[in-house]
Amino acid sequence: MQIEDDFIHLAYTPDMTQAGIQYACRSLAYTYDRMGGSPFERMRRIVAGKAVELAFRRHLSSQDIPHDNLGATHFTEPDHYDVALGGRRCDLKSFLIFHKSKISRLRQYPGLLLQAAALVPDDQLFAEHHSDQDLYIFAFVLALVTPDFDTLQQARQAGQPVHLVLPLPAAWAQPETWAPLGRLALKNELAPEVTVELGGQDSQHGFITESLQLPPGRRIQSNRDFHSLAYLHAPELPAGRVGISAPRLGEAHLAATGEWGNIWVYGIETVLAGWMRRGDFRQHAKRLPQGSRTFLYPRTRTPNRWLPVAQLHPMQELFEYTRRWKHSL
Repeated sequence: MQIEDDFIHLAYTPDMTQAGIQYACRSLAYTYDRMGGSPFERMRRIVAGKAVELAFRRHLSSQDIPHDNLGATHFTEPDHYDVALGGRRCDLKSFLIFHKSKISRLRQYPGLLLQAAALVPDDQLFAEHHSDQDLYIFAFVLALVTPDFDTLQQARQAGQPVHLVLPLPAAWAQPETWAPLGRLALKNELAPEVTVELGGQDSQHGFITESLQLPPGRRIQSNRDFHSLAYLHAPELPAGRVGISAPRLGEAHLAATGEWGNIWVYGIETVLAGWMRRGDFRQHAKRLPQGSRTFLYPRTRTPNRWLPVAQLHPMQELFEYTRRWKHSL
């Protein structure tokens, strides 16, 4: 059992969101969509997850806690693990809390997290390629997001950064045949001029980008040899539709203004809430059916196993173990 004072509160800095956005844009077509919802919700969760990973690594370094980062993989592949402590693989389970009322309550009463559910999806918990010696580390990210046009406008008026993206359909992002899409052509329907970044992959599955200026009403062609196209990014919201066509795909894709979304995560803090060995979690966790209501979600979208955060082990205990493990390896 642990208490509120066992939580470790980490600062959230804008560069964490920037790192998360870079990973989210590159990996969008290759990450498993377990939670459902809009692609922007999914991308914000990825951003928050990468921010937690970066905050955790920085904390380990600042406290001289021995660790390794050898689990990093190419963006097209699943992560093997986030970090390793004493040779034990760590799987960071991060949860994004973005409702203002919940954030306000948790800032005032952090102990409320003790009764929150530490969740692990069934398909992960019972995956054969994981070891019972793996460590689950549970973290909560308190952050604001802009889920609609009104909140996006409020963020802009307040001088906050935004990162607008337009995810492309599967036919573009994951084409069945790996071959050149051909000279991509884009057209911006209305003034003013729009700058767009195209992000996708080349013939060797390397990630490539290209920036184009789109004056209103003119058809502009790309110069890069894209084999897939995952997203478009614009620093400003286009006033009208933006169309994109590829010779190999035939029909053009037309995107209205409302189809763009802001994936910037306005982080406030990250809370490292506790840890547990995978084998122990599997033994003690309770079943939580799909559609269940929790502190985090109005309803869960996948079957999970759960324990109250209060039943996890304190993070400082893990760090002390890690120093001992280093000398025993």
